[in-house]
Amino acid sequence: MKKIIIIITIFLLDRISKIYLINLQSSGTDIDFYIFSFLNLYLVWNTGIGFGLIALETNIFYHVLTAIIASIILILIIILKKINGINAYLLALVVGGSLGNLVDRIYYYAVPDFIDFHLGDFHWFIFNVADIFITVGIIGLILTEIFKKEKISNNV
Repeated sequence: MKKIIIIITIFLLDRISKIYLINLQSSGTDIDFYIFSFLNLYLVWNTGIGFGLIALETNIFYHVLTAIIASIILILIIILKKINGINAYLLALVVGGSLGNLVDRIYYYAVPDFIDFHLGDFHWFIFNVADIFITVGIIGLILTEIFKKEKISNNV
């Protein structure tokens, strides 16, 4: 049950943040807010996968990529039902964020990204709330595997 709550919470946080900024833009507000000298909100539409990689026009390849992403999310949900512990919660972060971005891909044919970290003129990829949770979940899963293997090798 906790995994479902995590997924729904992340999905809703992502949807609310995106819908809020999209509605602001629709009302004529320019989405270019500077919050700190290194952080601003700047709305862009991403037709690619994570961080704008493999950006595609809306054509057959875009739909195939979207179907592949949906299939991967379905597989992750099946795996999520079978695992427990910290990895289950980390995977729930990935699933919650992925579902948020999948809905955008299907509804808007692109994912709205708006968080812009930068140092001077060097800008990191613009991302969204879902991307944060996907990234934290994946990094967490990698770290748990690394520490698990280190623990096993230390016991041998």
